[in-house]
Amino acid sequence: MATFDAQTRSGTLLLDDGAELAFPAAAFDASGLRLLRLGQRVRVERDGSGRVTRVTLPTYD
Repeated sequence: MATFDAQTRSGTLLLDDGAELAFPAAAFDASGLRLLRLGQRVRVERDGSGRVTRVTLPTYD
């Protein structure tokens, strides 16, 4: 993860190819997580349009 704002619960992810991908609070809320740390590896789920719908930890479902 590249950035995370605990107040807005949104942020940006740094993908393995170096691209940045923003995620909204709704995607974080769908995860069930309480917080994310900078540099933490996450798993991303997207809808048909490519929008991030859920951000979770690789070992967390």
